[in-house]
Amino acid sequence: MNVLFEDDGQLKAGTLLADNDASLQVEAASGKRQKIKAAHVLLRFAAPSPAETMARAHELVAGIDPDFLWEVSVDGEFGFDELAREYFGGTPAAAESTAVALALSSAPMYFYRKGRGRYRKAPPEALKAALASRERKAREARDIAAWAADLGQGRLPEALAAKLDMLLYRPDKNAPEWKALDAACEVQKSNPLQLLAACGAIASTHDYHFRRFLVESFPTGIAFPPWGDLPAIPELPVAQVEAFSIDDAATTEIDDAFSVRRLDGGNVEIGIHIACPALAILRGSALDAIARSRLSTVYMPGRKLTMLPDDAVAAFTLAEGRSPPALSLYVEATAAGEILGQRTVLERVPIAANLRLDALTEAFATDLAAPGESRRIGELRALWKFATRLYEARGKSDPARIDYSFDIDWNGTSAGEPGRVAIVPRSRGNPLDRLVAELMIHVNHVWGRRIADAGAPGLYRVQAGGKVRMSTRPGEHQGLGLSHYLWASSPLRRYSDLVNQRQLLAVVQGERPPYADNDAELHAALADFEATYSQYAEMQDRMEHYWCLRWLLQEGAGECTASVIRDTLVRFDRLPLFVRLADMPESAPETRVRVAILRVDLLQPALECRYAGVAA
Repeated sequence: MNVLFEDDGQLKAGTLLADNDASLQVEAASGKRQKIKAAHVLLRFAAPSPAETMARAHELVAGIDPDFLWEVSVDGEFGFDELAREYFGGTPAAAESTAVALALSSAPMYFYRKGRGRYRKAPPEALKAALASRERKAREARDIAAWAADLGQGRLPEALAAKLDMLLYRPDKNAPEWKALDAACEVQKSNPLQLLAACGAIASTHDYHFRRFLVESFPTGIAFPPWGDLPAIPELPVAQVEAFSIDDAATTEIDDAFSVRRLDGGNVEIGIHIACPALAILRGSALDAIARSRLSTVYMPGRKLTMLPDDAVAAFTLAEGRSPPALSLYVEATAAGEILGQRTVLERVPIAANLRLDALTEAFATDLAAPGESRRIGELRALWKFATRLYEARGKSDPARIDYSFDIDWNGTSAGEPGRVAIVPRSRGNPLDRLVAELMIHVNHVWGRRIADAGAPGLYRVQAGGKVRMSTRPGEHQGLGLSHYLWASSPLRRYSDLVNQRQLLAVVQGERPPYADNDAELHAALADFEATYSQYAEMQDRMEHYWCLRWLLQEGAGECTASVIRDTLVRFDRLPLFVRLADMPESAPETRVRVAILRVDLLQPALECRYAGVAA
């Protein structure tokens, strides 16, 4: 006697050696002897042999069409032997019953298993969906194979070109396009970035890095949504001053300006004027939602993404020839810079000039005449004396360091791409920097105290133990030597400053501040601003690093000089670029060394270099 039985999900045939009711001893066609449960037996037959039966069954099952089998099966539950009788007619042979059993078990989309040897046909809708899914997977498999072949031959398939953002920045490992790329990388022994670049998917290394930032930080795009019109600005008194700003030539969001007025008795009145968009950008408005989502203007070499739409910026920027609304801090001081009194005023401020940093000299820091100097030299000298007094009063000296300006000429080319970079070192703490910085520090300190004295919260900058954080309540800023310090001087460029300006504006006008101590939105804005501002700063650092590498290629630099920081870390002399030289012998800090440039990779971006000796 022979039996057809299930063993570990497979159908097998064997010769019965012993029948113990609940269990049987059988010898499989392979010669293996095993003990099986009686419940696992599907069919008993005398002839032919198990091996012949299985061989014949596999021949028969190849000719059984699952669609036809599904058509002829009953709607209810049935056994494989019942269907075999229906399919073959009469009493089927062992091989025929086995063939039907094999056909049913190998077509799970067509037949649902309801028990050993028993099935139920799939509903028409479910079968249709399953067959469509199978066809889709087969089509995807064909597409994946074709796309992988194209990639292997250096061609970028159109389907992958349409999904570059996903492939480069946010891989979906279940997507067929990614599976094709992964398969091609496996064959080519490459990585996705290198392979896509080799296929021409990355036309510009700069745009690759910039696009990564946009995908991560602006997933819905950088276009501003509709926001309507600004409300009417209330009538405001016009200040009796001639104010001027000090910015670089590319600045469009001019937040701050200054004025100097001589008073009787030799004193001076210093005016620090800050653009006042909080007058019209009200909490909860459509324009506020835009600023709240962006939180800051994004800066990087050659590019800028503003926090506010151009029309909103234009309405409040302190541009020459206009009298935009501003919050002004007036400080009466002696000729030596000693503060006698201070007041904050909401007004319109006539802007007489927008002075550009590159057009100013440092003559104002001396009493010497300077031919060709700005006609504002007298006012600049008064501001310088006042700023110097503020700097000395804080008692905090700034460490000497070098900053770098990146100027990108997009009409030029370098490294085979649009853009030619000039990297210009600039000493941090020069008179112009200190003049502007001290006046901004002062206004942010005074207004921070004004808000706190009114019992209103704000977004303060606090530093303790060297770590800077934000808080809704004032705390010591050890680095600046101040008890109160917030950001309120750049409301066109930072959301924290716009929030603080709303608070200050309400205090100055004797109104209830829009944000209370327990305001959940204020705390959320603080957390979001801190995280986003840090993210934007990291992007700026990454792009400056990128342009440093572009400069090396642009200038054909085979060797540069650098100074040792510590251990194997060195700083390039002409660039804000730091590298480790693993082969550099032990050297004292500030030792000047030569660095050989071996390879520049703009995609990673990465720099390979080695120690080339001590610099002369």
